Amino acid sequence: MGAEVAMDTGTAVDGTTFRRVLARWPSGVGIITTAGRDGLRHGMTASSFSSVSLDPPLVLVCLDRRIRSHELVARHGVFAVNVLGRDHIGLGRRFAGLTPGVTDRFAEGDWLPGATGSPVLADATAWVDCRVRHAYPGGDHTIFVGEVIAAGVPRITSPLLFHSRSWGQLADPLPESVTVADTELARTLAAEAGNRRRAARLTAAVRAAGVRVRLPRDELRRSPALPEPVSVRVRNAAEAAEAAAGCRAVEVTVAADGTAATAASVVAAVAGSGTAVVGRVDDALDPARGRAVLHTIGALREAGCGEIALDEAGPRGGEDREDGSPRHLRRLLQDAVPQAGDARLRLALRDHHGLGLVNALTAMKNGVRDFDTGLAGCGGLLPTERLVLLCSRLGVETPVEREALRPCLNELHTLRYGRRRGGPVRPAVP
Repeated sequence: MGAEVAMDTGTAVDGTTFRRVLARWPSGVGIITTAGRDGLRHGMTASSFSSVSLDPPLVLVCLDRRIRSHELVARHGVFAVNVLGRDHIGLGRRFAGLTPGVTDRFAEGDWLPGATGSPVLADATAWVDCRVRHAYPGGDHTIFVGEVIAAGVPRITSPLLFHSRSWGQLADPLPESVTVADTELARTLAAEAGNRRRAARLTAAVRAAGVRVRLPRDELRRSPALPEPVSVRVRNAAEAAEAAAGCRAVEVTVAADGTAATAASVVAAVAGSGTAVVGRVDDALDPARGRAVLHTIGALREAGCGEIALDEAGPRGGEDREDGSPRHLRRLLQDAVPQAGDARLRLALRDHHGLGLVNALTAMKNGVRDFDTGLAGCGGLLPTERLVLLCSRLGVETPVEREALRPCLNELHTLRYGRRRGGPVRPAVP
């Protein structure tokens, strides 16, 4: 059958159809609170909240005239709107009256009195505290327009959504395109391959295929002018200043300790050179470091890093650990991507227990557009060619030419093992 259509009969649409139509409109979820001089406070979950004006700052809420919240907002003349995050489903249900046995809604959550006295949720994703400036009739509701007296953004996380009468989160669309950087090939060749010239040609071929490559610092000294996209890892500001003249980006690793002092000095050292700084967070996917990782991402952003990379650590042992878990990665990225702000968030994944591609797909669906890999799994990272293949199957564009990687893979195998892939064993050419 086709979709139901409400025909124009000259009368207002029936309430059931109207509610079904409104249920198809996804909205954020907030808790509207108010309090009076008598200390009486009240709150309810609502989605009828909107901005009205920037100058002066005005917002509106629409409240059913039959409910207690309407009476108290009208009496007190103040209200606050607390925007809920994805982890506030329980709190949202509590203030919506959907949790049985609750006698004090404010017994859950950390509530503080705002400037108007209205309760403000300490860990809301955002809040506004308002004084009622206008009240307009709106059918069975009243439209309260509030002048914003105070506002805050306590933490950055993805919002809680309401759609089709159910609670949810943002949809997970795939990106249109991703970029790929090989951060381990050159280092692996420098450590393993005996033929430096052939190794240099292979690295150049991978760059020509559309992959950004990180070079060792001594390689940069031998080739000071490199037109293709390359980066180099540095340890301090002095090394960054030396490398800035010959590469597109410098990369500095920091611990997940909530600070980024080294990265800030590197940013200062390359200022004005056109060289970007990639701040790398070591062992960023350890579940025990989640909060510290988020603070570190914020510190790197404030330091001026144009890119922020999250490095997954090597194997720790024990398959029951949550390291490398798509579930943990999803939770982390839902906060990390907005925390990074305008800085591009990169991800260096490993292939623990065959989960590398699963994690890559999880990351793409949670806002990551840039990945660090290793050709044929160099350095234990997710193989470059496998990620590019996954993207091609998903319809996600990359700047990498897949066919151009095939001879690169064969050459790498020859350099490392003395034979082509699937070919006879022979001594490596000196």
